[in-house]
Amino acid sequence: MKRFSLVLLLTLAFASLTHAQEPTASPSPAPKPAMSKGQSQKTIIATERKLWDAWKAQDVKPFRANLSTDTVLIGDTGVADKETVLKMIGAGGCEVKSVSLSDIKIKFVASNVAVITYKAAQEGTCGGEALPASVWASSVYVKRGNKWWAVSHQETTAK
Repeated sequence: MKRFSLVLLLTLAFASLTHAQEPTASPSPAPKPAMSKGQSQKTIIATERKLWDAWKAQDVKPFRANLSTDTVLIGDTGVADKETVLKMIGAGGCEVKSVSLSDIKIKFVASNVAVITYKAAQEGTCGGEALPASVWASSVYVKRGNKWWAVSHQETTAK
């Protein structure tokens, strides 16, 4: 009986020690709040302006960083993918003196898909030919993770 009491006492003592040493759950860091619609709009507009400025400067880095791998660009010369666009900009075939965007509107077609439309006024040449003075343009952005990616861009000469 003494042996049973001693075993019971030791078992309870060890159990209380192991219980006392259980790690306390530390609170998880709060999840990052989702980007608001207003923040998304500012990000998309800033990215679109950055891409036009990069085109003017013949800088492929912003295109590499902001075009999705499945990007499709449509212009008067046809359809191009991301690699084609990077090669064209890197080749320096365009000499852009000025560009400005106006009449900017954004439509969210889903929480992670937005269409930006605007008018771009431009002055310069590409391949020795004058650029249209202005174009109506649209770009589609898709949010993947916490980043808005440009997945499509289209231009139509303004009349």
